[in-house]
Amino acid sequence: MWDWEILFWHVTQVVVYVILGLGLFGVAYLVIDKATPFSLGKELLEKHNTAVAIVLGAVFLGIAVILAAAIRG
Repeated sequence: MWDWEILFWHVTQVVVYVILGLGLFGVAYLVIDKATPFSLGKELLEKHNTAVAIVLGAVFLGIAVILAAAIRG
């Protein structure tokens, strides 16, 4: 019925890719935060700057597409 070894292998791969992806998103946020002349956290949380949120979301979507292509092979 169930091939538990294959299932465990696939679940392990998913967990590794999730951790890797979240780590890369964190690194990307830090790089973008250092590259901008202002603080992203302050702009997003205190000033509610919608333009910064849209640009940051677009960057994260681009990184997600690249990561998905790299994981898929």
